[in-house]
Amino acid sequence: MLPENELAGAALDICFGIHREYGPGLFESVYEELFAYEWTKTQISFTRQECIPLIHEELKIETAFRADFIIADTIILELKSVERIAPVHFKQLQTYLKLTNLKLGLLINFNMPLLKDGIHRVANGL
Repeated sequence: MLPENELAGAALDICFGIHREYGPGLFESVYEELFAYEWTKTQISFTRQECIPLIHEELKIETAFRADFIIADTIILELKSVERIAPVHFKQLQTYLKLTNLKLGLLINFNMPLLKDGIHRVANGL
């Protein structure tokens, strides 16, 4: 199993390749499909549109949230194609990290002229 930073680097390499080829302006679902296709080539495990349950006392809401990708049970990857990342996007990813007890999330907005300006690392508890 690769360390978190190497997994994140591999995911970002794929995102940069997709952005280099297609640029900004596609629907989020298209970027998601392209990422899934490219990530499959790495042969590293991942889940897509993974349900994240919320447990409140005796109540368990199985489908409370959905993460775009969970890579190798280590990193949550949330893809966006929006004019700008809003505070709610960060809070969403922080909630996913807290509920899954994972340490690292990547929030990537493909709708940027330079993808590097749309990449945000979010750490659980930091």
